Amino acid sequence: MKNLSKLIVIALLSIGSNAMAAEKIPVVASFSILGDIVNTVGGDRVAVSTLVGPDQDAHVFEPTPADVEAIAKARLVVINGLGFEGWMARLTDAADYRGSIVVASDGVLARQRPGKGARPDPHAWQDPVNVMIYTRNIVAALSKLDPASSAAYKANGERYLRALADLDRWAQAQFSAIPALRRTVITSHDAFEYFGAHYGVVFLAAQGVSTDSEPSAHDIALLIRQIKQQHVKAVFFENMSNPRLLQQLSRDAGVAPGGKLYADALSAPGGPAPTYLHMMRYNIAQILVALSSFR
Repeated sequence: MKNLSKLIVIALLSIGSNAMAAEKIPVVASFSILGDIVNTVGGDRVAVSTLVGPDQDAHVFEPTPADVEAIAKARLVVINGLGFEGWMARLTDAADYRGSIVVASDGVLARQRPGKGARPDPHAWQDPVNVMIYTRNIVAALSKLDPASSAAYKANGERYLRALADLDRWAQAQFSAIPALRRTVITSHDAFEYFGAHYGVVFLAAQGVSTDSEPSAHDIALLIRQIKQQHVKAVFFENMSNPRLLQQLSRDAGVAPGGKLYADALSAPGGPAPTYLHMMRYNIAQILVALSSFR
């Protein structure tokens, strides 16, 4: 009987230990691209919820009571920073959140927006080298929160860093085959400055860095003039933008529509950009097709 009691105690302890091991760390990421990176690093040790989901626009995001609840239950909140989540402080205050907040872009050399109050451009993830910095910051944050799993986070991070490096090498090779003077495209809002600086592509945008305001008729007229002067041949709209503005530009400037790009959000799981790596390869392929058609 004594031996049986010991076996029961050992079994119960084992069940409790396995349950604790299976319990995932609740993490909130501010938007879908960041959520994918956190999921990749955290693996099966984290349960990631995303405030601004696929095909949604963080620039015009309005938090809900469910978002407040998610923050309140989180042990870690991961944000982009660089002014991207202007609503986050109000949200964490409403949730009375006392846990850790990680700014994924810490260490990124921010691009400043001349003529816009010298505010930083928040779209740093459009350069995969910056996402390597994001990845290392997330690895460090999860390892600090869960030291017992730090080796797993580091291994996941290293695997992801290799994938990012592969992506970057491929993209560099593709763009280097296109003459620099032919690497100009139009997008609906100014989200690709980091991408353009890294790969030598010029992006002209109808809207500024945020999508929360419409461009003026004067802005549109200047852009049409620039399109004609520089002989731009492709116009792209983003997945969370209204395509009517780009359709107007396409008609007025005589430019072929170039399709959809993913700027601030991933696609839904069944779409062409369900992860950051898929998103970048899809965007690059779309741009290359348009640029290559007019070499």
